[in-house]
Amino acid sequence: MNERATTVEGVRRTNLAEVLRLVHHSGPRSRAVITAETGLNRSTVSDLVGRLVEAGLVEEHEPDPTRRVGRPSPVVAPSPDVVAIGVNPEIDAVEIGAVSLGGAVRERVRIPVERPDIADVVEIVARVVEGWRGGALEGCRIEGVGVAVPGLVRVSDGLVRLAPHLEWRDADIAGPLAAALGVDVVVGNDASLGARAERLFGAARQHEDVVYLNGGASGIGGGLILHGTLIGGVGGYAGEWGQTAASVAEAADRRAEGGVLEDEVNRARLVQAADLAAPEDDELRTALAAASLSSSSSSSSSSGAGPAAAEVARQRRILAATLGNAVNVLNPSMIVLGGFLGILRDLDPQGFDEEVRGRALAASAEGLELSAAALGADRLLIGAADAAFERLLADPLG
Repeated sequence: MNERATTVEGVRRTNLAEVLRLVHHSGPRSRAVITAETGLNRSTVSDLVGRLVEAGLVEEHEPDPTRRVGRPSPVVAPSPDVVAIGVNPEIDAVEIGAVSLGGAVRERVRIPVERPDIADVVEIVARVVEGWRGGALEGCRIEGVGVAVPGLVRVSDGLVRLAPHLEWRDADIAGPLAAALGVDVVVGNDASLGARAERLFGAARQHEDVVYLNGGASGIGGGLILHGTLIGGVGGYAGEWGQTAASVAEAADRRAEGGVLEDEVNRARLVQAADLAAPEDDELRTALAAASLSSSSSSSSSSGAGPAAAEVARQRRILAATLGNAVNVLNPSMIVLGGFLGILRDLDPQGFDEEVRGRALAASAEGLELSAAALGADRLLIGAADAAFERLLADPLG
């Protein structure tokens, strides 16, 4: 229990935060389950839930009618009408989502725009949110906004030090966005927020030590979770996997002399090899799967494959080698791959996972699991929104 909670009201606020965080991150549960998981007594839990209901933060539902044993306990669920806005500016679009307590995406839109600047993002987000306030989110409580930026974000104040593909340098997006919307704004690195989302709501929910890599149009970022804590580093810039040296074992595999990982394992190269224009991830996945299937039916080696299948094989080799290094250094129990990196793995998950394990020390790879991001295209929006909920979760009654 927080040592600062020395007064009765302080203790109550601490306990309120614990109960709200529990139902937000772990889903609806009965009062009896909350009592067991928090270690609080039944009357205390009843009082806490009642206060959260009065504040409009949770709802109580009738228990499962099929339950026959014992006295039924009401089910406590996070309110779907308490939302945070997640924003992800990319080089070709601005994605915006309304995410409710509990991590469900209520609304989502993608607005195409080439290399948006700060003013573009503020105008687009303000316009979309204003429309939602008078429509889909009418009557909802908008708690705040979280922005997932593909670049280096200073943890102390949310200043975007460098987002090279967006051409942002020492850029303040939190201030203008807060002024336009009238709510608090938090800013973070997109991949770190994606790691947060997958740890809390997605593929890594049962894991305390996680390596997360996210591949998007702007390159490759990542996050690192150790003992359940997201590691940011002294300035908040940790996890820049895309800027590490590419692990290229075969000289013929190199495409960018002296390049870093994101120069070699690169979405644009896959798009070009598949002869696509500006595909969404689902379209890219379909095209690469078809190319790989065609290649496997005609030739067992990538040398005889078409350009898309050959590029997939090349990038998978380099990515697997990079992940093998990560396993040796960090000994995670789970590796999660988001965006096009998840597509690369899922074209042959068994083969890819075996290659990663084969490039790591046997002891370090014991029990290692790999997965594509379970939250799909929503992962960054959910992670950004969860960061925007943090103040509420820390003190539900403000």
